Amino acid sequence: MTRKYFGTDGIRGEVGTFPITPDFIMRLGYAAGRVFSKRNEAGSRTTVLIGKDTRVSGYMLEAALEAGFSAAGVDVVLCGPIPTPGVAYLTSTLRLNAGLVISASHNPYQDNGVKFFSALGDKLSDTIESEIEYALLEPFQVVGAESLGKARRLDDAPGRYIEFCKSTFPNHLDLHGMKLVVDTAHGAAYHIAGHVFHELGAEVIPLGNQPNGLNINDQVGATAPAACIALVKETGADFGIALDGDADRLQMVDRTGRLFNGDELLYVVAKDRLKAGKSVAGVVGTLMTNLAIEQGFEKLGIPFERALVGDRYVLEKLRSKNWVLGGEGSGHLLFLDRHTTGDGIIAALQVLATVKRSKEDIGTQLQDISLFPQVLMNIAISKDYDWKKDLQLKDTITEVEHDLRSIGRVLIRPSGTEPVLRVMAEASTRNKAEWAAQKISQSVSSASKA
Repeated sequence: MTRKYFGTDGIRGEVGTFPITPDFIMRLGYAAGRVFSKRNEAGSRTTVLIGKDTRVSGYMLEAALEAGFSAAGVDVVLCGPIPTPGVAYLTSTLRLNAGLVISASHNPYQDNGVKFFSALGDKLSDTIESEIEYALLEPFQVVGAESLGKARRLDDAPGRYIEFCKSTFPNHLDLHGMKLVVDTAHGAAYHIAGHVFHELGAEVIPLGNQPNGLNINDQVGATAPAACIALVKETGADFGIALDGDADRLQMVDRTGRLFNGDELLYVVAKDRLKAGKSVAGVVGTLMTNLAIEQGFEKLGIPFERALVGDRYVLEKLRSKNWVLGGEGSGHLLFLDRHTTGDGIIAALQVLATVKRSKEDIGTQLQDISLFPQVLMNIAISKDYDWKKDLQLKDTITEVEHDLRSIGRVLIRPSGTEPVLRVMAEASTRNKAEWAAQKISQSVSSASKA
């Protein structure tokens, strides 16, 4: 069955617009509850965990999900605002049947959504998501009053997750002597991330830790790092740690104000592990991972493979290869020997551990890497335009790729939500990248209007 509502990371949209409405979300809870109950082979009471970020709409959607699960005879554990990876951890450690996060990640407050985790703390499989969508078509039939689900709050959820994050940092190291700006984007980690770094010894300067329901990701956080950069410079901090609204992605800043993306941070951790004598079987990036990073891994002798864009696909490839390190330039970083899913706080701890071990800052550890300039263009196309069958475009791509050869590459992919073709050109110089992107874009524009 083709999935109608689930995207690469759950269900997401503008609040008040279908499907992010209380009636649909209640039905979603009911349908998911039915599926999880049927799959519950332990014979115990089916129970799910629900966490959320700080959007004001979270209250409404939390109540709707709770009602739907109760109607299906499923118990609910509510843990309030907590990072997405915190829900994955708690679902697994509490031996629950599933975990849900009410969040739209890095989107503005007007949006919201629901993400799901399995009992093991993994993203739900396509099969289970399809089962939930099929169950949405079934009649809404409330179980008998004696079988209705109950709800309780897990008051110590933040504390449990803080201790888990700290446990992923090497026991023989600490963060004493480090001054850190910790930007939590007025999001789910506002009351958590600072404690993790402080309890490991760092001096913490908080930023974006005053959520009001409407300011999540607003000019702060991983998708708007300028505020973090400015505060690092102003306070003389050693590093800035910028998380997004649900704290599953990370960007970092050094004392000079230099910003490091996920590609660079992933390379630093993999290189440090290799230097420490640890095995690095391979690393997974995405189609967007900078070519310089791929070449860097090649020089280190570390196998590298690309997955489709999206941490879900990075995780799938890691599982298939039995590797543990992967991520995206956007800051979704996976360390499967530390957690089952991407975690911004844990990723930052892995990077800081490399600084402590090597006694070198991030820039020094990256001195052998010079990122290739990337040029991105969105080209509007007619709805009936099939770019894969466009011979003129195919010839242009062949010409450009031949010209770039080992000094660059091009990537073309359609948008999944609008009639747009995304063109990315990467080359050793910005001029070359711009030339490549422009040449392909002109060919697309010409052909799509014919």
